[in-house]
Amino acid sequence: MSKIPYRFYLNEDQIPKQWYNVRADMPEQPDPLLNPETGKPLSTQDLYPIFCEELAKQEMDETTRYFDIPDEIQEFYRIFRPSPLIRAYNLEKELGTPAKIYYKFEGNNTSGSHKLNSAVAQAYYAKKQGLTSLTTETGAGQWGTALAMACSYYKLPLTVYMVKVSYEQKPYRKGVMETLGTNIIPSPSNTTNVGRAILESNPDTTGSLGCAISEAVEAAVTTDGCRYVLGSVLNQVLLHQSIIGLETKKAMEILGEYPDIIIGCAGGGSNLGGLISPFMQDKLTGKANPYFIAVEPASCPSLTRGKYAYDFCDTGKVTPLAKMYTLGGDFIPSANHAGGLRYHGMSPILSKLYHDGHLDEARAVEQSSVFEAATIFSRCETILPAPESAHAIRAAIDEALKCKESGEEKTILFGLTGTGYFDMSAYMNFTSGNMSDYVPTDEELQVGFNGLPTVGNS
Repeated sequence: MSKIPYRFYLNEDQIPKQWYNVRADMPEQPDPLLNPETGKPLSTQDLYPIFCEELAKQEMDETTRYFDIPDEIQEFYRIFRPSPLIRAYNLEKELGTPAKIYYKFEGNNTSGSHKLNSAVAQAYYAKKQGLTSLTTETGAGQWGTALAMACSYYKLPLTVYMVKVSYEQKPYRKGVMETLGTNIIPSPSNTTNVGRAILESNPDTTGSLGCAISEAVEAAVTTDGCRYVLGSVLNQVLLHQSIIGLETKKAMEILGEYPDIIIGCAGGGSNLGGLISPFMQDKLTGKANPYFIAVEPASCPSLTRGKYAYDFCDTGKVTPLAKMYTLGGDFIPSANHAGGLRYHGMSPILSKLYHDGHLDEARAVEQSSVFEAATIFSRCETILPAPESAHAIRAAIDEALKCKESGEEKTILFGLTGTGYFDMSAYMNFTSGNMSDYVPTDEELQVGFNGLPTVGNS
C-alpha cells in the first residue's frame, strides 16, 4: 500500500492563521468597481451603506498580501477545520489511469459546503461593528445554510432570499435554515420593489441569483442596522476562501506532492478562487506552472460564452458595476440542478486572471454528463457530491482518462466543495432517465448582452 494515506489531515495548529490576497501578486489589477450613474470608480467609503466597514476595506485592498485571521474566527474554524485532502485511489483504479487524483473535501459541516469559511468571517465582522441584522441571497442553499449557521452562532437575525426554483427543489435546505432561526423568502418576491418589478415583467420566472441579490441589497439598505453579505463573486469572499488552497498546498508539501492540474467548478468563483489562490501565486511569481481549469454549466456559460465587460452584479440593477465575464444581468438561466452555479457573471479577480491568460482554461459541461461523473465518483469514493462539485469531478475524470491514453503520470487536484444529500431529486431524475440538458442559443444569450450598461463599455 502507498505511503500516502487515503485521507490526510493537517494538525489543528497547522490551520492557516492568515488569508492570502492574490491581487497583491497580480501583474495587472481587475478594473475598479464603478458608480453606474457617474461612471466613476467607487471609494471604500462608498461601500459602507451596503457592506460591513471591515469587509469593504478587504474588498478594495489590492496591496496587502496576507490578512491576519482574527482569533475569534480561528476558534470557529477549529470546529470544522482542517478539512481532509483525499487521494482518490478507488477512482484511479476504476478509471485505470496512471494519474494521481487528489481532492480537497469541504463538506464536513452542516452546510455541506465550503461556504462556511466566508460566512463566519462576514458574520463576525458584522457583529463586531454592532450591526443588528443581515440579508443575503442563496441559490442551491449552501451559502444560505452556512450563513444561517454563522448568524445563529453570533445571534444575528438573518433574512435569506432564496432563488425560487431552488426554494421549490430543495425543501430540506429551507428546513435546516429555518431550524437555525433564519427567515427565508422565495425570490423574486412581493416583499421588495425590485422583486415586484421583476414579477410584473415575468410572472412565471424561476428566479436567479441576480434577482435574489437585488432583493437582498434593497432590503439591507432600507433597514436600519442591517447590511448585505454575499457568498461568492466578491474579492473579500475569495480572500476568506483562500484558506482552502492554503491548507491544500501545505498538506501536499508534507506529502511531497504538487499538482500538475488544478480544477474547480465555477459559478461566481468562490471555491475556485479559494482553491487556486496560493498555487496561482506560484504561477504569477514564476515558482511553478500548474494548469488551471474552471468548469461551468453549459446552461450558464459566463466564462466560455460571455463577454468581458462592465455589468451589474444583479438583475434589478441596484449594485455597482463590475468588470467581469458576464451573460448580462437580464439573463435568466434554465432551472438546472446546479443552483449554486446559476449566476450570470464571474468573480472580477478570476475574470481578469482568465482574460490575461493566467487561468488557463474554462469548460462548459452539460448536466447529464456532470451527473454521470458524480455517480461514478460516489460509487468509488462513498461521498455523494453536490451537483456544483460534480462539474469539477467531470473534468478531473476526463483529464485522468487523457493520462490513461497518453501514459502520463500527472497529479490532478480538484475541489470537492460539498455534498449532495439535499439534491436527491436531481439524482433520482438522472437515474430514472428523466434528466434533460439545456444549452442556450446565441440568440438567447444576445438578450442578456443587449442589456449591458453603456457605462464603462465602449
